[in-house]
Amino acid sequence: MADRRPRDLELLDKVDALRRTPYEGTVWRITREGRDPLQGYPAAARWDPGTFDVIYTSLAREGSLAEIHFHLSRQPVFPSKLISVLHRITLRTRRALQLVDMVAVEALGVRGDRYGELDYERTQAIGDAAYFLGFDGLLVPSARWNCQNLVVFTDQLAPDDMAVEESIVVDWLAWRQEAEMLRRKG
Repeated sequence: MADRRPRDLELLDKVDALRRTPYEGTVWRITREGRDPLQGYPAAARWDPGTFDVIYTSLAREGSLAEIHFHLSRQPVFPSKLISVLHRITLRTRRALQLVDMVAVEALGVRGDRYGELDYERTQAIGDAAYFLGFDGLLVPSARWNCQNLVVFTDQLAPDDMAVEESIVVDWLAWRQEAEMLRRKG
């Protein structure tokens, strides 16, 4: 369990003033083989301080792949025996906090020029504030691909708000080649 700091009252007021917006559509998530793709956990990642269960998803297939590939690539040797599975999930939120661009993220005190770094203190505080205020997720810019990610607070959703539509094993070598080609075009 992470140490609990007092919540920033100014941040709570700013987040509380933002609209709670529904989202309904397709998202992508990668898990290790055998893991339930609809099971959240306290990740202590960019948008959660590790005190409640979340699922990190992306609105773009490549966004999900790029996020996980980044973290796997940080290891001394890329894991060759790990089997990753890409899941296409239908998802519905009712009260998501939409921070759809860096202007919106920066308005809450995040430095845009450092967004891709692994310093999560401010973004975790925003996620904690949103969770505390009853939002059921965050629609935010991806730090790894030009798309939006949707981070959902699993205990704020109903069981029928998520369903796995398709699951396929990831070929990381093929994806790296595909991503490089997409980046050159883009």
